[in-house]
Amino acid sequence: MAMATNDSSKTSKRQKRGVPEGLWQRCPGCQAAIFKKEAEKRMGVCPECEYHFTVSARERISQVLDEGTFDEWDADLMPTDPLGFVDKKAYKDRIVSEQKRTGLKDAALTGTGMIRARRVAFGVTDSAFIMGSMGSVVGERLTRLTERATEQKLPLIIISGSGGGARMHEGIHSLMQMAKVSAALARHNAAGGLYISVLTNPTMGGVAASFASLGDFVFAEPKALIGFAGPRTIKATIRIELPEGFQTSEFLLEHGFIDRIVHRNRLKSEIARVIDYCGM
Repeated sequence: MAMATNDSSKTSKRQKRGVPEGLWQRCPGCQAAIFKKEAEKRMGVCPECEYHFTVSARERISQVLDEGTFDEWDADLMPTDPLGFVDKKAYKDRIVSEQKRTGLKDAALTGTGMIRARRVAFGVTDSAFIMGSMGSVVGERLTRLTERATEQKLPLIIISGSGGGARMHEGIHSLMQMAKVSAALARHNAAGGLYISVLTNPTMGGVAASFASLGDFVFAEPKALIGFAGPRTIKATIRIELPEGFQTSEFLLEHGFIDRIVHRNRLKSEIARVIDYCGM
């Protein structure tokens, strides 16, 4: 009598199913493996150590402004290549690749919207686009935003996340944006306007040295790196040991450079409270 043979395909071991990519991320603060959706529910904040992850300009808008109220201004402004700058690639090609990768035309979004039913002029820089650096378009958008806030008597809110400072690809065209935006802010202040500046990780270079530091109220997210030159550059230049936590928002609060450290989930309420306090 013939014996039944086992089907090798039935007896072969089942392959182990791997964990799908993109479900977890490592926290730079505590090095824990974080379930990505849990961090997203917490507005991009680590559930273990409260580290604030970098989020996009669009995410900032959805976190701070009332849903569906954002109306973008000056969306048609496009960067150019005034110097014909080339490093590893031509600047004009870098602009195109950054636009495709991020879906942004440049590193800033500006417009108007509502914060708990209070109308504001709102701007945000995005570190994903050439490190959120300030070129001619960023400077022009922020200047026009400030001028409209002055004309329409709106509270002005700018959230800065610029690790690149002034954009070297545009040379003096970029550096002059520091003075241009600062002058517009001075006119806004002279007209009795309110300006709330929010600093995130990182806010550096010409951005930190100009409009980001000029708020009537300067808020910062916890443990954000804020300064002009980075701590490694400063240490290499002056050749002395820097204080612990140098250039963090906590250090700057202690030394009077900023007014308050605000957790991301309280930022919307804090801005609304300041607007009411100032009678805007």
